[in-house]
Amino acid sequence: MKFLPQKFVFLFLLVFSTTLLFSQEKELLPKGLSETEKGILSQFQFKNNGMSDPPSGPVRAAAEWEEVEYLVVRWTSGFQNILRQIVEVGVSECKVIITTQNESSVSNYLTNAGVDLTNVIFLNEDSNSIWIRDYGGNTIYSDDVGERAFADWIYNRPRPFDNVMPIAHANLLGFPIYETNTGTNDLVNTGGNYMSDGLGNAFASNLILDENAAGNPYNVSVKTEEQIDEIMNLYMGIENFIKMETLPYDAIHHIDMHMKLLDEETLLVSRYPDGVADGPQIEENIEYVISNFQSPFGTPYEVEWIDAPPSSGGNYPDTGGSYRTFSNSVFINKSVIVPVYRDEVDGPALEKYQELLPGYNIVGVDVDNPGENLISLFGAIHCITHTIGVEDPLWIVHQPIDEANSNSTVSVNAMIKHDSGINTATVFWREEGNTDYSQAAMSLVSGDDWSTDLSIPNSTNNIEYYIEAEANSGKTLARPIVAPEGFWTMVVENLSNEEWANNNISAPFPNPSKDKVSFNLNNIGGPLQVVIYNVLGQKLFETSIDNGNGIITLDLNQDWKGSLFVSFNGDFGTVTKKVIKM
Repeated sequence: MKFLPQKFVFLFLLVFSTTLLFSQEKELLPKGLSETEKGILSQFQFKNNGMSDPPSGPVRAAAEWEEVEYLVVRWTSGFQNILRQIVEVGVSECKVIITTQNESSVSNYLTNAGVDLTNVIFLNEDSNSIWIRDYGGNTIYSDDVGERAFADWIYNRPRPFDNVMPIAHANLLGFPIYETNTGTNDLVNTGGNYMSDGLGNAFASNLILDENAAGNPYNVSVKTEEQIDEIMNLYMGIENFIKMETLPYDAIHHIDMHMKLLDEETLLVSRYPDGVADGPQIEENIEYVISNFQSPFGTPYEVEWIDAPPSSGGNYPDTGGSYRTFSNSVFINKSVIVPVYRDEVDGPALEKYQELLPGYNIVGVDVDNPGENLISLFGAIHCITHTIGVEDPLWIVHQPIDEANSNSTVSVNAMIKHDSGINTATVFWREEGNTDYSQAAMSLVSGDDWSTDLSIPNSTNNIEYYIEAEANSGKTLARPIVAPEGFWTMVVENLSNEEWANNNISAPFPNPSKDKVSFNLNNIGGPLQVVIYNVLGQKLFETSIDNGNGIITLDLNQDWKGSLFVSFNGDFGTVTKKVIKM
């Protein structure tokens, strides 16, 4: 990995600083294009002569909920109260980099407001706008948890100082940056239209296709969807790039205004009243996702809906209201900052966050008031913040166990990885209502996979648990990151073997299906006999499975049509699930 040469940066700035009037405080720029920018768009030089080859080996793009070392913001006096609240949360969780050319005044303002500046770093660089999510660099790691670097795209706004901010951050912190600006790798993209799960899956709207298509205003090479996917794979390790239709009332088409990944399998999605604004298209997009894609655990995505608030007068985007959203939030280690609007709509939204993210410090920041009406410029909290991952990530991936049967044994599995290797991994668990946790040591199964068996007491008390790992370097980290204050909960039930099996063998997915269907068998165990019948009771297929834990996928014969019944037979009895074959 190498640093990008500096001379092109200075040439770039020299050319455009004399032709554009935008500087840090001269014009308050919206998240979208200003009228002035629309006029110069076709003449602006988005590409440059810098050369940046992709990383030489495999890389992994970090997820937003992973541990971060830095929060980055761009100071804007018109929104200093909003920024103060963000910085105040940030300094309690990590270091905060503030881009400003007025350090003394910003420092005095924060100090007078009682903000501790110990963890604040001031970056004296020019910039154009507050929307740092869109132009900031995105953290990647070599070999999953190795060297930290930035991946940076061509920014889709004619804002030259914003566009080189990732280089300033990389130089400040001393790590490499890779830019999609070379040859046919000249990809235009924006941070608000990108969301990664840390496991090679990412989401976007079709904006990324439109901005790299024929006739694009950025003078970048025309790319097919496959070519875009390849660039994202080369520079960021994205193997599955899921794209959704743009929304008719979203002026900027950034997915962070209506959707957020809370973890590897949970989507938090804005909901509108039936038939209102972008509600129908959002619902269609989510249906498309859950019908065609699986979480990295091989299971259907879990969708949590959160109501998008109207204006105080009841207006949504289709009747002149701003694009208000609760999904445009930011993770900063153990805190989550959420945009809020007014008490009667904020309360339920913040409660929803606390329910979904127990143990996190959920902080609401008003973005919809006469003094600082950020939302009227088409953005909120996620849009004006960015994060930089830690230098030495301790990466823990685990699919939470939702249910367990009393007096049973449950396997707890996790993928755990650190550059120095893993010394120990432990599951901490307790019955709901207890204060102290018991411990169960995990054993290395193979590769980076760790496991242990928990004996569930003969009780109907739910089980609360979390995973903690220690690297050979001595670093420790838990998942959830807020543990022990936050944890996962297994709902414990006292069911018959057959009832237990019926609850734990998942519904088929996708369903309906054309050629394959999958089931999550969770902790059912084995051996199992699996039989597929048609509506006449005729046996179409039969197989045996030695171990029922995890995901199984069954091929569906192209000649089978209509309703099929998949029967699972084991020591628990028989469980049957219905599949619609298209």
